[in-house]
Amino acid sequence: MDGLSLAIGAFAVLFTLMLLRVPVGIAMVLVGVGGFAVLTDIGPALSLLELTPIRTLTDFTFGLVPLFVLMGALANASGMSRDLFRASNAWLGHRRGGLALSTVAACGGFAAICGSSVATAATMSKVALPEMRRYGYADSLATGTIAAGGTLGILIPPSIVLAVYGIITETDIGRLFVAGLIPGLLAVLMYMAAVQGVAVVRPEWVPAGERSDWRTRIVSLRTVWPILAVFAFVIGGIYGGVFTPTEAAAMGAAAVGILAFAIGRMSVGRLLDCLREALITTGALFIVLIGAILFARFLTITQFPQQVAEALLSLDLGRYGTLALIILFYVILGCFMEAMAIILLTVPVFFPSIVGLGFDPIWFGVIVVMVTELGLITPPFGLNVFVIKGEAPNVPLRSIYAGVTPYIASDLVRLVVLIAFPIIVLWLPNQM
Repeated sequence: MDGLSLAIGAFAVLFTLMLLRVPVGIAMVLVGVGGFAVLTDIGPALSLLELTPIRTLTDFTFGLVPLFVLMGALANASGMSRDLFRASNAWLGHRRGGLALSTVAACGGFAAICGSSVATAATMSKVALPEMRRYGYADSLATGTIAAGGTLGILIPPSIVLAVYGIITETDIGRLFVAGLIPGLLAVLMYMAAVQGVAVVRPEWVPAGERSDWRTRIVSLRTVWPILAVFAFVIGGIYGGVFTPTEAAAMGAAAVGILAFAIGRMSVGRLLDCLREALITTGALFIVLIGAILFARFLTITQFPQQVAEALLSLDLGRYGTLALIILFYVILGCFMEAMAIILLTVPVFFPSIVGLGFDPIWFGVIVVMVTELGLITPPFGLNVFVIKGEAPNVPLRSIYAGVTPYIASDLVRLVVLIAFPIIVLWLPNQM
């Protein structure tokens, strides 16, 4: 059997295993090692299975993954998400749709120290959903806002998915993080514009809240300074070349932990719980990561990525026609798979085509993360939607999907803008 046929068959087996509910990481390990054994021999395949986990777990660069996960766990346990929401609400809550605007702002702020979309959505659902229901917001808009706001966690740095993209493509992670800043802020502003659009079309869905006095607003800012300080410390350190992304992750996790103890919101017991949570999450991420590396090694010896690149270039669709085809594939795949798995599975396949077409790897990293972010809220899978469904079991899935529709439209507009004007993504990293 030739390499191309074997690679296509391997993808078919992989998707079949995932449909049978085999965990993504385990499925990629089985198919990657099995395919490698078919093309070489069982001995080299078993050696690959033995060495890859050790090399991955001891790689200094991969150390940023558990550290950023720990930083998010510490921030969540110390109640920083609640502080963000209260401060946002003090400044925006009196407007029509103010609680939805506050939720978007708080999601953006929490994403800056969390790096995970699912964690951002799950955390903010506990904080914001009861408040929006108390003020009479439509369930569809309330749940849709939190589900969409959670997707900011995958883009605003530090982003675990952007970091993994940088590792597997050997792209500068620090520049990737900085590149996500302006698109992340643009996402927050466009989500807020979407809320205002809903307020015009369906004002009964988004009642206005109580107006806070100026003293309350100023006092609310005192509670969010730790988040702003950590964000400035981590991203400023990377931008200024003071430390590497892995060192930044370590410094950020330590800073959040110290601040949490300093403000009296952390105890030894809570710290142990955070360490346990980070360990479990990291273990799950590394299983997927190791599986993806094994599967990528198998694809490399089949020459499948190079053949895909040649096939795409031979279609003669032009640079942007080929890019549109790749993005469409990501949107479809995002309806069925989790973002990290998509990045790990497909980037090694499409990256040679992107480089061959002359696109900037940093710009493509932001674009592909945005597209997989879209998959977190699109039917029929929409991982963030199911997270919100778990927090609000009495809200039908169709209502949550209806609530995310304005934000999906916003994401598509933003995607077109960033494709048309790549300087929006590249200006900041080019200053480094």
